Amino acid sequence: MSTFTPQLSGFAFVSEPLERADTLRDDADALLRLWPDARVLVLDPDGTALAGDDGQPLALTGADLGGGPGTAIFLGLRGEQAWFSLEAAAVTVAAPQRVDLRQSAATWSIADSTAFCYARGMSYWQSRTRFCGVCGGAVTFSRGGFVGRCGQCATEHYPRVDPAVIVAVENQGRLLLGRQANWAPRRYSVLAGFVEPGESLEQTVVREVFEESRVRVRECRYLGTQPWPFPGALMLGFAATAEDDVPTVNGELEDARWFTAEDVGAALARDVEDDGDGIRLSPPISISRSLIEHWYRQQVA
Repeated sequence: MSTFTPQLSGFAFVSEPLERADTLRDDADALLRLWPDARVLVLDPDGTALAGDDGQPLALTGADLGGGPGTAIFLGLRGEQAWFSLEAAAVTVAAPQRVDLRQSAATWSIADSTAFCYARGMSYWQSRTRFCGVCGGAVTFSRGGFVGRCGQCATEHYPRVDPAVIVAVENQGRLLLGRQANWAPRRYSVLAGFVEPGESLEQTVVREVFEESRVRVRECRYLGTQPWPFPGALMLGFAATAEDDVPTVNGELEDARWFTAEDVGAALARDVEDDGDGIRLSPPISISRSLIEHWYRQQVA
């Protein structure tokens, strides 16, 4: 697999990905041969993964579960070993714990949490594609779980994600941060919003920032991307410069303000020792935090 060096890094769910091995999805015989030695992630309907006493993913193989892949989703290969995900309802497995995706980013290996992110996104898509959106007929899945076909009208359905921009907006050495009312107290982050039909990513940046804060963006540039299956987003990170506007919220956000590099530096320090005063920032696993840190490093360089 080819590699590249992103402009932005440090967030979860992107490093050490599986080789997706698309050509194997049509080869039922190959998947059957791979199944006994394959690693299998088992997920509950709420998106949590079955884990052992140590909080690590259950080290299940296809041989442990028996049979063949059946309804399992073929995720790809790590080296010569195949990886699948499977709904907990399809197997009889006792697990001491369940681990959610955010927790896995902090406690599992990078490779395993990245695979979990992939599995959770696929599981969510399948769970929302049980019936055809065209005619309402029942949908069955093929190609290792990557194609849904309506048994009534034969419409094919493919995995989808919802693209959203997330942007670090700067003006004269200040960073625009906002908060939603349902967030943890004092929590602030960069602004974000979903892409609408007929809209470019750059147009989304301009529109979303203005809708949420009434701040006008002059220019923006792409920095990096993070899959964010909570439940099914793809976060597209940008840096932007803006006019010298006063942030004004209208209900979408509870608050939005300009913060100096000194403010942001103090907020970063609260990860280690919280003084109980001032803002807190989004967690380190997120691209939002990486955007903030990227901006901060440029200010203090």
